[in-house]
Amino acid sequence: MRMAFVLGEIGSGIRRNLSMVVSVILVTFVSLTFVGAAGLLQLQINQMKGYWYDRVQVAVFLCVGNDVSPSCASGAVTDQQRSAIEAKLNSPEFKQYIDTVQFEDQETALGHFREQFANSPIVDSVTADQLPETFRVSLVDPEKYEVINEAFSSMPGVESVSDQRELLEKVFSFMNIASLVALLIAVLMLVCAILLIATTIRLSAFSRRRETGIMRLVGASKAVIQLPFVLEGVIAALIGAVLASGTLWAVAHFFIGMLARQYPATAFISAREVLMLSPALLILGALLAGVSSLLTLRRYIKV
Repeated sequence: MRMAFVLGEIGSGIRRNLSMVVSVILVTFVSLTFVGAAGLLQLQINQMKGYWYDRVQVAVFLCVGNDVSPSCASGAVTDQQRSAIEAKLNSPEFKQYIDTVQFEDQETALGHFREQFANSPIVDSVTADQLPETFRVSLVDPEKYEVINEAFSSMPGVESVSDQRELLEKVFSFMNIASLVALLIAVLMLVCAILLIATTIRLSAFSRRRETGIMRLVGASKAVIQLPFVLEGVIAALIGAVLASGTLWAVAHFFIGMLARQYPATAFISAREVLMLSPALLILGALLAGVSSLLTLRRYIKV
């Protein structure tokens, strides 16, 4: 009997404030979508870091004839200098730091350049002799880049030593900023959702003040009086959370799945991560609605 009464009161409250309930669903949906997007973006950043940092290389660029950098003032790298650099890279002294060493000559560098800038107008104006020969060094521990930099940057014939992590860090920094922006928008929308839930509960309580007054007179407990109002907000928030989870799953399944097929060499998150994130969104939505409703009822319904 008591459960039937609670369910009846919930249905009555939703019918009386249908537009406000729909507004709560939509605001919760948008806010939790941003929360989930920020979480998925951070998961993507962490996955890409783990993937690319294991494959990151240090590039030891050698001097070319037209190089104007101070380290190449003596001209292009000589065969003797090149051999000395290669011997040092393969020496027992650096075996603990270096996993593999690959040499890229100028013709190979030109081929890579043409692949990378295939749609650029400058691609046909660059020749092989303008590009440096390079030793591509894979490290056992990518964090040990400075050891290689200090040892080789001052060697004769070396133009510069470049760590690919520097380029990756720029990309990851941009993605972290995007994740932070999404999280800030999510927080703003969650505040809007909390205020809207509180307003909805207050209007629902006001429209049913006669019923709640009668219930107090007949000795109904505080929990019985407040539970229908709390559940109204929780149900609306849970519907919004389900919609947000479905939207994030669709984005991960279709859009990110398409990117994964187009770029198989890149590590992307899958729809499974959304399924792992969905319970957190449901719990967050229910908690926000429940706490907001209880705080509002403490003020507007005195039992």
